[in-house]
Amino acid sequence: MRHRLPFSVHDLTGALWSLVSTTAGLALAIWIVPGVRITSWWSVVLAALVVGVGDALLRPVWRVVAGRAGVLGALVSGLAGQVLVAWLALTYLPGFETDDWGSVVAVLVLAAFFMAIGRWAIGASDNEYVIDHLLRRARRAQRAEARRARSRADAPGDRLAAETDEPVEGARPARAGLLVVQLDGVARETFDHAVQAGLAPNLARWLGSGSHRLESWWARVPSTTPASQAGLLHGTSEHVPAFRWWDRAQGRLVVTNRPADAAQVEALMSDGRGLLADGGVAVSTMFSGDASTNLLVMSRAGAGLGPGQLFVHFFSSPFVLVRALVATVGEFFKELYQGWQQAVRDVVPRVSRLGAYPVLRAVSNVVLRDLNTSLVAEQLVRGAPVVFVDLVDYDEIAHHAGPLRPEAMRALEGLDRVVGLWEQVAQVAPRRYEIVVLSDHGQSLGATFEQVVGRSFLDEVRRLMAVVPAAGERRRRASGVRSPASADSEAWGAVNTALNALGRSDAEGARGGRVMVGPDREPGSAGPGDLPEVAVVGSGNLGLVWFPRSPARLVGDEIRARWPALVPGLVANPAVGVVVVQESGPVQGEVPDVVAYGPAGSRHLVTGEVHGQDPLAPYGPRAAPDLLRAASLEHAGDLLLVSSVDDAGLVHAFEGLVGSHGGLGGAQNEAMLLYPASLRVMGAREDVGGTRMLVGAEAVHGELVGWLRELGVRT
Repeated sequence: MRHRLPFSVHDLTGALWSLVSTTAGLALAIWIVPGVRITSWWSVVLAALVVGVGDALLRPVWRVVAGRAGVLGALVSGLAGQVLVAWLALTYLPGFETDDWGSVVAVLVLAAFFMAIGRWAIGASDNEYVIDHLLRRARRAQRAEARRARSRADAPGDRLAAETDEPVEGARPARAGLLVVQLDGVARETFDHAVQAGLAPNLARWLGSGSHRLESWWARVPSTTPASQAGLLHGTSEHVPAFRWWDRAQGRLVVTNRPADAAQVEALMSDGRGLLADGGVAVSTMFSGDASTNLLVMSRAGAGLGPGQLFVHFFSSPFVLVRALVATVGEFFKELYQGWQQAVRDVVPRVSRLGAYPVLRAVSNVVLRDLNTSLVAEQLVRGAPVVFVDLVDYDEIAHHAGPLRPEAMRALEGLDRVVGLWEQVAQVAPRRYEIVVLSDHGQSLGATFEQVVGRSFLDEVRRLMAVVPAAGERRRRASGVRSPASADSEAWGAVNTALNALGRSDAEGARGGRVMVGPDREPGSAGPGDLPEVAVVGSGNLGLVWFPRSPARLVGDEIRARWPALVPGLVANPAVGVVVVQESGPVQGEVPDVVAYGPAGSRHLVTGEVHGQDPLAPYGPRAAPDLLRAASLEHAGDLLLVSSVDDAGLVHAFEGLVGSHGGLGGAQNEAMLLYPASLRVMGAREDVGGTRMLVGAEAVHGELVGWLRELGVRT
């Protein structure tokens, strides 16, 4: 009487729905494609059944291939397998006539399109099909374990042990695990808006039920993904002064979304005991956190995207990848339409949403989201002790559309669905997973520096450096001025990881900003005359200026002597709020004097002395310690700028983004932390404008490690 079938009603209904949807998609596609003809509609049902069975039978083979050939092998073999199974079904099953391979491929693409439309029409999750197989597998494993537990309970002498130690069906596993989900760029304020607007029903349910608590934490300057993830995953961000920076020792620009540079930075931070040490998994992150398994991780992309067999489910499942590609095309045209609508309605501030960005959004918001959904679910089913994943969808749209614009907020709706799917997987996983959802920083809205001033940040620095300082003196030129390409923006992170891992070459270093001064020269070996006179970068509304020909950071008197108009001109600029300058070098171990200059006064960051109006007053109580720390980092700029901010929190990015982060002002520094109520926040909170919160990603790292210990995952 206690024996149960190895499958459930849910398995049967899921399999039936899969058969019906595949049959309908194939039927419509065959009706349209002239190269495939049928004599019996029942043959379509049989073909749909063969496609599903073929996937189940061939997947072990694809895992072997992918294990040897890597992710590219998984992609090629998965696509080839889908086409092969479909071709065999449409060629050799009775009732079909097929002209060529092209017709088979056309049927696959169209069937995927119709299946995606069908899911949208009935309101089904646009990611649920990605994990259907994994959910069924996990439920089968859970039932099998329950049967084994009952068998042990029935054995003589073992009943008491089974009743006290063994899990039963429906009970949570004894072993614990932690899933950390990073919603990239989501400010606490933005998250609150999403919950109130009904765009995050799963996360709202957690808060409403009391299962989770919500807090803010302060993302210090630089409030960027590389700095925050360095702190979250490795417990230190002191080697990351911005998203990109000039390294005097190497004589080149370091950009953290390039695998070689990310690996170099991680080597400086890692002590082997990062957040994901001891069997953890990193998915789509900038750094590894010392994880044992790295999937789409920037700092590890030089070695590939990860174990190829872990990508087989996504690449080999019938129509999964094809449907993702079809949806990617739809996302591309949706972005074009939404950008056009902003222009028609004259929404301001706004930036151009053409060029490469529509492709980037389409790939990251569909293919990469689906891939991340599959990879994380796979790791939960495997029982990884801790998983950390970064979801970048919102951040990328908000950069170009605006943090609170409708299309950006809708991205949060999709991310909430993904978290809900992982919650389903966690319920049948071999571990009792606790789920933490956090962000790395927020975003602030505002017109760009160029829109306010009429010139780019680079052109403004060049203009001020070239001003004639006094009558009769020669005009000084800013020769060799260097500024990063727009494609180096933070939004390209996950895509860069994939492209670099799939097509590695020795030329990567040159693309990473290496200064090549001759065929036999190495980075760092260039003489002062071979280097650019100035390097200028924008990291959101944080601007940095270096003078690479100087072997050490220039202090204020040296800068004023060489370019008298530079600092006064920047301070007077309407888009600039603060210019931070080191006014003296350290003397006999003393802390160097660092001064923040504003249009009507200055503030000494070490002593707190203010002359005239305090330029940091509009930026809140954390401005002085944040800027002092940022200016004291090893690779900090000779000049550090923060844009002006108005009473509404609008800032001005030094790059072409209408939503930005990196400096101070607006919502960009108040990130969110959503954690299970059963876990305690033990770290010291600081008062920030009347709110007690954790300050710095390092403090959040300490809490995450503490929770791992509390759950018994780390000793």
